[in-house]
Amino acid sequence: MPITICTWNINSIRLREEIVLKLLRDEAPDVLCLQECKSLLELMPRDGFAELGYSLIGRGQKGYNGVAILSKLPMQDAGSRDFCERGDARHVAGRLENGMTIHNFYVPAGGDKPDREINEKFGHKLDFLTEMSDWFTAEKPEKSVLVGDLNIAPLEDDVWSHKQLLKIVSHTPIEVEHLNKVMDSGDWVDITRQDMPDGKVYSWWSYRAKDWDAADKGRRLDHIWASADIAAKGNNSRILRPVRGWDRPSDHAPVFASFDL
Repeated sequence: MPITICTWNINSIRLREEIVLKLLRDEAPDVLCLQECKSLLELMPRDGFAELGYSLIGRGQKGYNGVAILSKLPMQDAGSRDFCERGDARHVAGRLENGMTIHNFYVPAGGDKPDREINEKFGHKLDFLTEMSDWFTAEKPEKSVLVGDLNIAPLEDDVWSHKQLLKIVSHTPIEVEHLNKVMDSGDWVDITRQDMPDGKVYSWWSYRAKDWDAADKGRRLDHIWASADIAAKGNNSRILRPVRGWDRPSDHAPVFASFDL
């Protein structure tokens, strides 16, 4: 049976518990990875998820960051890594009974100015990506999936205007270079673009747009990658754009892929 995985930056799991439950009822992914949960782990809601058959593993932080994995399948907590040694809850991994490891990441956004000399947040983002590259170089992933809000739209068709966003954080050449190094270090394959190679693809639309749907100034910040040994088994990629228009939505839409393992 295929395993369906979804990744979604929820922008507060407690504030948006109801739309998480709606997604689980409507789409029933086997695994849902959430980022920016903005909650301590012990305060993350669980009862409603459990009623739908989902257990939760995660790493929490008061008011910031936070990652969680909801799974209908038996899943073992496979640990986490404290990137840049800041104590941020930006990574958690889970392992399924078939041996698949799922890494859930929330990469730093990087602030407003793409210059580490004047913007410490941008330097943190680049350092975080470098540490990811070093880790996957040392420990090559096998039978693994990497998902999350990576806060970079790497391809020209991953943004509404390549030319206008070249100097905007999330699409600058130096960020794309660092993300490509992460991909190369683990021999990762971008499953979304493997399935949807052509055309504009977005997963995020700013809250600042009065009519985000009509303006359609999106970016593909949310990703599903697979290690090379299972990439050919990835399929059925899709982005649920209508979810961006639900009541009190996140500014991100859920991204899906299935794996025939």
